[in-house]
Amino acid sequence: MRDAAATRRRLLDAATEEFAAHGIAGARVDRIAAAARSNKAQMYGFFGSKDGLFDAVLAEHFELIVNAAPLDGADLPGYATALYDAYLQHPQAVRLATWSRLERHGGGGDLFADGVDHSAPKVALIATAQRDGHVDPRLDPADVLSLVVAMAMSWSPASILLAAGAEEPDAVHERRRAALSTAVRRAVTVEGQPAR
Repeated sequence: MRDAAATRRRLLDAATEEFAAHGIAGARVDRIAAAARSNKAQMYGFFGSKDGLFDAVLAEHFELIVNAAPLDGADLPGYATALYDAYLQHPQAVRLATWSRLERHGGGGDLFADGVDHSAPKVALIATAQRDGHVDPRLDPADVLSLVVAMAMSWSPASILLAAGAEEPDAVHERRRAALSTAVRRAVTVEGQPAR
């Protein structure tokens, strides 16, 4: 039983790397099996199909994708910079979510088609922060969440212009965190809004 668990773990680890690099369509089960020191029959025995394996990998990274950082509605700039750091530390999670969006959910809607609104708790925190005078009440709280997450992903592996790397100097990351914090504060917080 221990060998089966170890083989399953190796398959998930190898599949994480393969899917993050190549997506669902581009991933090759032969490469996954070889990297896991396993074979396709074992992979299919555990996961049923390549799609089943992707589902298992995505589920394993679900918590990181959805809850990469705790959200404090009174400190959305802090939330954005925490997301920046999480994306920097876990680029595979961003890549997996991006591939899922591109290859499975390109038409829109929730990234996870499980019928659960995974954003609802965060949207509720933002709505509370609006009532408490921290976040601009003229903005829809769901839109605020989307804006803040999108800003935090400006340098993520999903970025069109420039993806940050952990090997970059600390001063570069500090500069980006400061810019991100300022941009989020000005865009969505009451403090960042001009007097009316």
